[in-house]
Amino acid sequence: MASDAAGILPLEHPQRFVLNDEVHARPYQTLEAPQRISYLALLTQSAEQEHAHMSVLCRRFSRDEPLKAASNFYVDCGPFRLRWERHGEFSSYTVSVTHSGGEPFANPAINKLPPGWVSELPGTLVVAAHAELLADSGMSAEIDRISCHFGGNALVGAQVADGAGAAFTDFRIHDDGFSRLLLFDRGMSPRRAGRVLQRLLEIETYRMFALLAFPLAREVGAKLSAAEADLAAITELMLRQDSADEPALLDRLTRLAADVESTVASSSYRFGAARAYYGLVRQRIAELREVRIPDMQTIDEFMQRRLAPAMNTCESAARRQAELSERVARAIDLLRTRVDIVREMQNQDLLASMNRRARLQLRLQETVEGLSVAAVTYYLVGLVGYAAKAFKSAGYALEPDIAMGVAIPFVALLAAFGIRYVRRSLARKPMQN
Repeated sequence: MASDAAGILPLEHPQRFVLNDEVHARPYQTLEAPQRISYLALLTQSAEQEHAHMSVLCRRFSRDEPLKAASNFYVDCGPFRLRWERHGEFSSYTVSVTHSGGEPFANPAINKLPPGWVSELPGTLVVAAHAELLADSGMSAEIDRISCHFGGNALVGAQVADGAGAAFTDFRIHDDGFSRLLLFDRGMSPRRAGRVLQRLLEIETYRMFALLAFPLAREVGAKLSAAEADLAAITELMLRQDSADEPALLDRLTRLAADVESTVASSSYRFGAARAYYGLVRQRIAELREVRIPDMQTIDEFMQRRLAPAMNTCESAARRQAELSERVARAIDLLRTRVDIVREMQNQDLLASMNRRARLQLRLQETVEGLSVAAVTYYLVGLVGYAAKAFKSAGYALEPDIAMGVAIPFVALLAAFGIRYVRRSLARKPMQN
């Protein structure tokens, strides 16, 4: 079939099969009660280290190692089953074993892993949870009995999967460093039980990763308050100070803009990720299809009261950053406009001064030109006088004084036209560097 289809299909995109298989890359586990699960989510940046660590475990139990490019891997090691998934910025490890009896959370699944392997996992731990999948024998109705397994803490829970299950947690980290989750099976299929448990674990994971932005939002909030006060002070000075102080104010605004943009650059990813994680939390809660248990807060209500305010704080900080950046940019544009207007006025004054100087130079040039004509005329007429004296000495009837007087207007005109011709020739000649 594949070869026949390949003969009639057009040229296909090189990523076609990769894109198609992406939606099947992380299938839900099939789980049958009773099951014990331990779950870890670590913030990590090295896929090579994770692959090497998983390979060590597989070799120890004589199992096939994951592929180099694998982003998820499932292995049955006999005493336990392990699923490794690499997400955008974190990796998760899910250990599951068949329930061997005893009290819930008494002998967690993670104890089946080799000593030291868990502590050497690459990355920084963000989420650690123990989960129990139990067949419901009426225990889900005994809230006090369930609460004992959570240290007596107030429980959050609801019927899930349209009443086919019941989930309980306290969203607290217990003395062993793990949070706890209890899921009762009231008739779910193994696939549905796996989906519900996975969604509950994802809610815990995405909740914690969304909250990574909350401390940053508080830190950014303090910086934004200081920056807003600085911007207000600069804006006030813009109204009161004269143009001579505007370059200094522009320098302060530029530095403020750089600080704000630096804050935006260092926090925008975290705030964007928090927004995406919170959206996933809301989506996973909706997929649980909760049904209220009397006198108990549902997971949706808990998130609305406890997580939503923190996310609103993060969203407010991100919005304040964007608004402050725009306000600083507007202030810079306004101040630059004022500086440009002042410079334009100064340039106009300079041009007017240059025009006055040019007119003065023209008048001076005309005066010098007139003096030059007089001087040239004087010397040329003197030469005419010397020539007339020479002719008179040679016997010609020529009076030198008369000859000089008659030559004056002609010589003056000739000198004037000559000097003007030279000046115009120099004006037409292009300037050379």
